[in-house]
Amino acid sequence: MENGSGGGGEAVPNGGGAKNGKAVQAFERCSGQVQGILEHNRVLIQEIKQNQESGEDSDLNRNVALIRELNSNIARIGSLYSDLSAAFAKGTPAARAADAAKGYNKRSRPPQ
Repeated sequence: MENGSGGGGEAVPNGGGAKNGKAVQAFERCSGQVQGILEHNRVLIQEIKQNQESGEDSDLNRNVALIRELNSNIARIGSLYSDLSAAFAKGTPAARAADAAKGYNKRSRPPQ
């Protein structure tokens, strides 16, 4: 913790450090993407507000496309968080144990 890393990946029992490192990388990648989308959404919302205030037909019509883009971006954020959640779930000790048990069961069956 001295290096300010928050301890991501250190001292994980049963050699889970590599999986924790991947989880941290996935989190950092996802949070960077989400941050970029949120910043873009902020710009979209400002433009939508300006268009609404202008009251001009062309600006109001443009808002339709902007709102669709905004909705799409929000759905994308939900998808990113869902993917991240699945990645973290795969990295938990219980999920690794379940995966190991599945692999063991497949290998332990005699050929038919």
